[in-house]
Amino acid sequence: MAEALQGFFDRLLTRVPGLLAAIVTDRDGVIVVKATTSANPQATLQAGYLASFTAAIEQASKIGLQKNTVVACSYESYQTVHFNHLPIILTFIASSEANIGVLLSLEDELAKVIEPIASNFRSRAAELDL
Repeated sequence: MAEALQGFFDRLLTRVPGLLAAIVTDRDGVIVVKATTSANPQATLQAGYLASFTAAIEQASKIGLQKNTVVACSYESYQTVHFNHLPIILTFIASSEANIGVLLSLEDELAKVIEPIASNFRSRAAELDL
């Protein structure tokens, strides 16, 4: 299963113009699967950066915005899209020229692909009584 998942994300990089990285993490920013190009900024692979999305969605829910499902950010040279499938987070890093609508349109397809991982994480947490 891990090889199939890795292959899916590797193919995604070639399929989506401007996509530099697709990273699946747990809520603490620990990388489960990653596919990156050489143009991807190394800082985006740091656990602190990847976990910052979890902190942001938790804060947003506290001010009454309810459950956050997607956060998209545009910077001068890059764009990021984070999909909330807690306990799993999917992060896309793309060039500033990438079509963010295309990235957002992948959510349903990606949800099906990462659901087995999320289910596995939920099962382990229940076993550990977390």
